[in-house]
Amino acid sequence: MAISASEISPESAGAVTNYEQPLSERMRTFLRLEFLYQQILYYGEREADWATRATVSTLLEMLAILSRGDVRSDVHKELDHQLGVLERFQKQPGVDDGRLDTLIHNIVASRDELSHIGTAFLNPLKDCEFLNAIKHRSAIPGGTCEFDLPEYNHWLRQPFERRQQDMEKWMSAIRPVCDAVSEFLWLIRESAQPMEKMAVNGMYQHNMQKNGNCRLLRVTLAGSSSLFPEISGSQHRFTVRFLEWSTIDSRAVQTGHDVPFQLSIC
Repeated sequence: MAISASEISPESAGAVTNYEQPLSERMRTFLRLEFLYQQILYYGEREADWATRATVSTLLEMLAILSRGDVRSDVHKELDHQLGVLERFQKQPGVDDGRLDTLIHNIVASRDELSHIGTAFLNPLKDCEFLNAIKHRSAIPGGTCEFDLPEYNHWLRQPFERRQQDMEKWMSAIRPVCDAVSEFLWLIRESAQPMEKMAVNGMYQHNMQKNGNCRLLRVTLAGSSSLFPEISGSQHRFTVRFLEWSTIDSRAVQTGHDVPFQLSIC
């Protein structure tokens, strides 16, 4: 039986769940960095040595991503683009000048920090023998246990304040990039107005405008929904299929009902 959009619209349901799909390799990199940065911020506030282990492992994953290509330069270019977009709004009537000035100030500050750290910002992490030993052993399942890395395990038993000092030293090298990515992704998400859509029999297809500059898709469902979307496509065309999940022992299948949802093309 089809369900009307008004019955389970995200606005009326209260809590909502957002699903995102990047449409370029650069955006995939940014979203992965944001994902890992959120993990570090979460585990970094917890005193347990297991949380510190998770923080270090996540830091090494971020280092692997940042070591591929010139992510810093890519972020810098994106900030320049967003700055140009916002500056054009300064000449338009009805704009909240105070909020606009704040956004521009934040972007300029992030861009200046990226410029300040320079192209060799990863060297302190790459040259750290302590981190390199952990990185090397992490390639082996269980390779960071006590008998493999006694120095690492001794460090994990140090007071939380000491471990935080070392983590802060490592994070200071990459935080400008992480904060800039977070700032840029927030602007990208806020740039699009959600549209009410209907997936007929659980499927929705969309053709992009030829001159569009879409980099991110966002599908929003009511938090109480038992469905989740599977999004595939490119900057020219994409498909959203809504799947019904039951248990981990059975494969999710496409629903046969009409599904109301919100779509943001960012």
